[in-house]
Amino acid sequence: MKSLGNFPDPFIAEIAGQPDALRRAAVGIQDQAPALDEVLRRAAGRTLVFTGMGSSYDACYPAIAQLAQAGIAAIHVDAAELLHFRGRILGAHVVLVAVSQSGESAEVVRLVEQARTGAAEGPMVVTVTNGTENRVASVADLAFDTRAGDETGPSTMTFAASLVALSALGGTLAARSTSATVEGLPASAELVALSIERFLADPDLPDRLARWLGDRPTLVILGRGPARAAAEMGALTIKEAVGIPVESLQTGQFRHGPLELAGPELAAIVIATEPETAELDLALGRELAETGAGTLTITASGDLEGAPPSHRAGHIERLDIGPLDRTLAPAASIVPAQLLAWRLSILRGRSPGAYYRAAKVTTRE
Repeated sequence: MKSLGNFPDPFIAEIAGQPDALRRAAVGIQDQAPALDEVLRRAAGRTLVFTGMGSSYDACYPAIAQLAQAGIAAIHVDAAELLHFRGRILGAHVVLVAVSQSGESAEVVRLVEQARTGAAEGPMVVTVTNGTENRVASVADLAFDTRAGDETGPSTMTFAASLVALSALGGTLAARSTSATVEGLPASAELVALSIERFLADPDLPDRLARWLGDRPTLVILGRGPARAAAEMGALTIKEAVGIPVESLQTGQFRHGPLELAGPELAAIVIATEPETAELDLALGRELAETGAGTLTITASGDLEGAPPSHRAGHIERLDIGPLDRTLAPAASIVPAQLLAWRLSILRGRSPGAYYRAAKVTTRE
């Protein structure tokens, strides 16, 4: 990463800050183990509802899948939908896990404050925010701090750190053990941090990604299961940073109509990191390539360990993150989309990471 210069803008500096954000978050969760114990004790027999907006909503996908693997059903619905249409499900039988990186997002603030009105009938509120000096954390029964650090551009460090906190929360509830979850978290986070650093150590990768996209007008990012977090967040990052339309879809859904987009004008990033569906996803990538579409597959095979992933592959159409904890892997598999967003923003004359119409924190609906 040093070869890119002394971080010429805050956006690339924050992308480069993700490995250390992961490390801070993992240590921070160990410090907050007593709160995890309390969640485990009080969540028994209750329905779990995970909510957020934007990148905070996206970060919940791995935890939802993690719980499902343990046979625990959890609801995943965005805060605006809960606030206006589904609020009546939030009774005393619910644990509401509200994720907001700033702790000031309009819908999440209104939702948790509303949930605390008449608290005897309301849900238990658990929050995941970057710091706890914010409106969302202030009304929580239990508040978790991701310790992501200061961030000014599109979510990078805060997304990665949220994955760590949610992995700990989901893992504790799935395993019904705090110690079994948090003890191994720093080592798992370290492997993800090293995977990201291998991408960042390749100074040519952002330019090669931009050349891969070329002048194709349509870009989609596809992922399944925990990888949905990287697919959804990757598309959001490019929209925020570059101002171009990008669609994210669950990979299986792509065959149900959107397959008609396939052809030379399509670029597709296929995140094929989930073992249950990796072969299906790789097959779709090959099929898209045969139509002339630009296809970049992101895998987790581990056969490229120890070198910049793109170098061993020999071409930009495949990048490998290595075998990582599935709840944290999206922090690595999103990095190509982040680097593409950064490079495209420069090529299109934008100030990298700057907002022109939106804002870092959305404080009104």
